[in-house]
Amino acid sequence: MKITDITSDQLRLDLDPPLRAAWDPEPRRHFDATIVRVHTDEGITGIGSGDTMAGLESVAPLFVGEDPCAIVRHVKAIESANFHGAYYWPLEAALWDIIGTVAGLPVSALFGNAASSLPAYASSAELKAPAERVETALHAREVGFRAMKIRIDGDRTAEGVATVAAVREALGPDFDIMVDLNQSWRMAGDTAEATDLAATRRLVRRLAELDVFWVEEPLPYADLDGFRTLRAENPGVRIAGGEMHHSMPELLRYLENDVLDVYQPDVVLAVGMHRARTLAELAQLKHRRFTPHSWTNGIGVLANLHVAAGVGGGPYFEFPFDPPGWTPERRDFMLAEPLTIGADGHLHVPQRPGLGIELDTEAVERWRIR
Repeated sequence: MKITDITSDQLRLDLDPPLRAAWDPEPRRHFDATIVRVHTDEGITGIGSGDTMAGLESVAPLFVGEDPCAIVRHVKAIESANFHGAYYWPLEAALWDIIGTVAGLPVSALFGNAASSLPAYASSAELKAPAERVETALHAREVGFRAMKIRIDGDRTAEGVATVAAVREALGPDFDIMVDLNQSWRMAGDTAEATDLAATRRLVRRLAELDVFWVEEPLPYADLDGFRTLRAENPGVRIAGGEMHHSMPELLRYLENDVLDVYQPDVVLAVGMHRARTLAELAQLKHRRFTPHSWTNGIGVLANLHVAAGVGGGPYFEFPFDPPGWTPERRDFMLAEPLTIGADGHLHVPQRPGLGIELDTEAVERWRIR
């Protein structure tokens, strides 16, 4: 089998009302998704999505004519291309989609087959006042979630702590709460300084008192000493991070220096599926956890799910969910059916060969801009 072509579609869904994501400097009035397809001479086409894939046309010749199943070669080629351009990890996801199809197995089975589903947590996007966030947490529990991630603005930490406290009081000790401080990286154009270490130490100590399950991305990635300080001072709360850490050597340095409790690199944004598997297995051998970031679209969610379920990640899997601003229907607008959790609160791995992606061809045509 040989790769004959690599094509992409750029889609844009208008958002009305807009999504007011905590990490965005401005309200998000549209949602972009790039779908990449890898075509073969045997009629099998793999699908991936995640990053923008800018400049794909110049990268495609590196793969055309090659065996799509030569995944180690392709991962190294993607890493070399990433150095000069965008991040092309959705291309690797499309290749794994082909490999799973050829094998007649879901990709998670090729990655270890540790689990057929993972318990999902509702990953919120917007900053909400305490009463409103309590209402959304109660709704999430009704849907089946047993955990939720809440965002805290570094400039409004008192309100953020009050929100977490209100959710804890309303939902009790059996509902797990994660907190994301969004301090490790910035969106383009966001020049705000990260919260300083002293303020972050006070904040994490207060969150630990509220029995928060983990605190995510509390400091810039470069501050390894700061991360270790937070862990040492707060043994009752886990420290999580790494969702957009593009450097595998740096992630390995995190492991060697025992920087985090929970490692979260996104397989379609940060390090790819093959490398994330390696990191996950090493983390688990050190008694640390792997639970990837999954804030792209349904295709990206599936790619991350197959890796996490394959290696036995957890203890939760991230499921972007914050209605009405962010719903499965918005997130997965290019799919025939949006991904949903089961009554057991788990996100189940599709058992079709490959990644289990089924596109809505009418939606792709409707929202295509390139």
